[in-house]
Amino acid sequence: MTDISDALSRLDALEMRIAYQDETIEELNTTVTQQWKLIEKLKREIERVEESVASNADTPAAHKPPPHY
Repeated sequence: MTDISDALSRLDALEMRIAYQDETIEELNTTVTQQWKLIEKLKREIERVEESVASNADTPAAHKPPPHY
């Protein structure tokens, strides 16, 4: 009888661990998905900034003295 009781308690413990792990995996998946979207957004923004800097580098800046002169 104790063998069955021990097996059932071990089975319950394993089921609880699996449920916890499934929840953790789902949370991690959500976090990774959000971070991937943010990374893609930031990459696009970096590309826009690089294009802006490159286009500004092509045009000579007007050399004006600072306002305090």
